[in-house]
Amino acid sequence: MTRDEIIMQVSEKLRLIRTEAGYTQDKMADIIGISKKTLVQIEKGRVLAGWSTVVSICALFRETETVQFLFGNEPLEVLETVALNGIDLRKAKTLGGRVWWRGISQKNGFILQQNILSKHFRILDDQNYRIFSSFDEKLSRQRFKELAKSE
Repeated sequence: MTRDEIIMQVSEKLRLIRTEAGYTQDKMADIIGISKKTLVQIEKGRVLAGWSTVVSICALFRETETVQFLFGNEPLEVLETVALNGIDLRKAKTLGGRVWWRGISQKNGFILQQNILSKHFRILDDQNYRIFSSFDEKLSRQRFKELAKSE
């Protein structure tokens, strides 16, 4: 998943996210920090939301069914992974991937998982802290190998 794909998906679902949250166009525009005119243009498919608007929507409306359907139960992790692809993220506590994740490898207290919706990868330590995240499978497997060997 790329930044452009996320922008497209959120832009296409903005009206649904807004109605699910129960907001008027005026209120939603105010909440996410854009003009009502811009919101209407996005909802009609005439323009795409900007990255910062998409981040705001996913952060503020992460509990909506629509955002959960697009990105799983951790939409901010998906956005963070795209923004910081391939950078170690030390100590972000997770629930261990019980619902939206499939285990790929486990060794020396580390587990490599892939999100079933967004398809991004992450590495957790033995206490379910996320320490790495990327959409690049090869890079994720390489980092997993490095981490699992060091223990």
